[in-house]
Amino acid sequence: MAALLHFCRAIDGLNTFVGKAVSWLVLVAVLVSAGNATMRKVFSISSNAWLELQWYLFSAVFLLAAAYTLLRGEHVKIDLIYGRLQRRTQVWIEILGTLFFLFPFVGITVYLTVPTAVNRYISNEVSSNAGGLIMWPVWALIPIGFILLGLQGVSELVKRIAFLRGEGPDPAAEYGATSH
Repeated sequence: MAALLHFCRAIDGLNTFVGKAVSWLVLVAVLVSAGNATMRKVFSISSNAWLELQWYLFSAVFLLAAAYTLLRGEHVKIDLIYGRLQRRTQVWIEILGTLFFLFPFVGITVYLTVPTAVNRYISNEVSSNAGGLIMWPVWALIPIGFILLGLQGVSELVKRIAFLRGEGPDPAAEYGATSH
């Protein structure tokens, strides 16, 4: 179990690095948006490339930070019953949710999007908008983001199993996400 928990720390470190790095893209997106709006309103100049760049940046933040969000336990939960359960029961629900919902969703998404991303790369597809950007980078974000999410799911699963076996701390305690 110690080796698996060491592997979890590596996954957690990777997703922490990626999550914090892409958080800066929010600032870039705001600056691009403000600059684009200013150019459009003040100088009547517009660019599809700048509009698409905003979309690319938002996509990167959303897709690449999803694993970091899972690590921190900050995904939206409907907590009508869950919060009233004992922590061990909550952990079992998290394990089952990871096995039966997260992993299949990640697997299907990666399976379906990798060929599309590869095809967009090979064809060097460009947006149909005048002055638009190449399409493959944003398509590549989908499988990359879901692979990171799947890896984080593995980490969360292992940490929860270690907790139930008494071989590790409550993984949610680090971020204050536990509810009793």
